[in-house]
Amino acid sequence: MQEPPAEVGCTQRVQIHLDDLDFLGMVHNSRHALFVERAVTAFWQEQGWSADPGRSRYRDTHLVVREFLVTYEEPIRGTGDVGVWFRISRLGRTSVTYEFQVRSAEGRRVHAHGHRVQVRIDPETLQPLAFSDELRNTARRLMAASAGR
Repeated sequence: MQEPPAEVGCTQRVQIHLDDLDFLGMVHNSRHALFVERAVTAFWQEQGWSADPGRSRYRDTHLVVREFLVTYEEPIRGTGDVGVWFRISRLGRTSVTYEFQVRSAEGRRVHAHGHRVQVRIDPETLQPLAFSDELRNTARRLMAASAGR
C-alpha cells in the first residue's frame, strides 16, 4: 500500500497492552484487526455515533463486518502506541470499505495494511439497509477521491 495523501483519512493512536503480545513479545496477529476496530470506532464516537440508538447522532447503529483482510509487513515488538491510519475507499448504498495501515507511533513504518468492509443492517430482519444521509455526510471526510461521493 502506498503512502496516503496527508489530507485524506484519519490517524488514531491506539495503545498496545501486555495482553496484546504473543509469547515472543510481539503483537499477536489477531490484534491488528482489534486495533483497526478501536481506531474506526473512536473516530465515529468523536462524531457522535453510539451503538446505543438512544444516544447516537446517527440512525446507523447496527453495523456488521463482512470482510477483513490484513497483510503483515513488519512485527510490532512490545507495548506502547501505534498509529492506525484509515480512509474510506468505497461507500456503497449499504456497505463501506475502509483501507487501513497500522503504523509505528511516529508513522514512519507500516506494520500491517489491508481493508475492512462493513454493512449496515436492519436490527429486526438483519438484512442490509441503506446508510443515512447524515452518516454519508460525515463519511465524506474520510473518502478518497474515487470512493463514490
